[in-house]
Amino acid sequence: MSSSLSPALVLQTSQLDTLLNQANILLVFIGSEEAFREAHIPGSQHIKPSELVCGVAPAAGKIADTDDLAFLFSRIGLNDDSIVIAYDDEGGGWAGRLIWTLDVIGHHHYHYIDGGLVAWLGEGRETESGFSKNNLKDATEQPSVQINIDSALIVSAEKIIESLSNDEFIVWDARSPQEYNGEKILAARGGHIPGAENINWLDLMDRNNFLRLKPLPVIQTMLSDKNLTSDKTIVTHCQSHHRSGLTYLV
Repeated sequence: MSSSLSPALVLQTSQLDTLLNQANILLVFIGSEEAFREAHIPGSQHIKPSELVCGVAPAAGKIADTDDLAFLFSRIGLNDDSIVIAYDDEGGGWAGRLIWTLDVIGHHHYHYIDGGLVAWLGEGRETESGFSKNNLKDATEQPSVQINIDSALIVSAEKIIESLSNDEFIVWDARSPQEYNGEKILAARGGHIPGAENINWLDLMDRNNFLRLKPLPVIQTMLSDKNLTSDKTIVTHCQSHHRSGLTYLV
């Protein structure tokens, strides 16, 4: 499905052959230490999902504080010229969360590997194991990256409440239908934000094609059927902005 989505954002595994030798490429895997240690694309830096969130209840999925982000992005070697190529091993949730975080801090040079590690391994491509020097940097080192947060990309509950009657403002609930309908309760209360539209993040993936995104026309139809169109302001959410990392990417 090389023609399914814009190559400006989504890369196929085959395209990495000509990119990985470029000096400004920063290849980043977002996932568990165990998965990274076992196998990753050669040259990858590693980010644990917990490094992207604040981890403080009741909204543990909020963005990490600026000091933590400064250390994180310094550790992996991010600079103004870096072109980040993000991937994970679950179909794009955590990779999308990283891309949203990059947008929030004003770094807009990035790509997503369609299918991520699942596609890479499924095609029998070369991997390496263990950790690089950068992934083992001491947390006491002085960060080299300064972090400024663009609050325009973070929508508050108050803003959503104010916009509930605005037909041009749509909330995309990326959770399962059971959570959306209140049958499965993982938050303080069941159900969904009034007026929110539900497309499960899992429904965007092709399980028969290494968790790559479904073809663009299929996704466009799914979105338009729910009134999620490009002329609207769309706010996407889930429980912790993990699953909605993929829907943000889409």
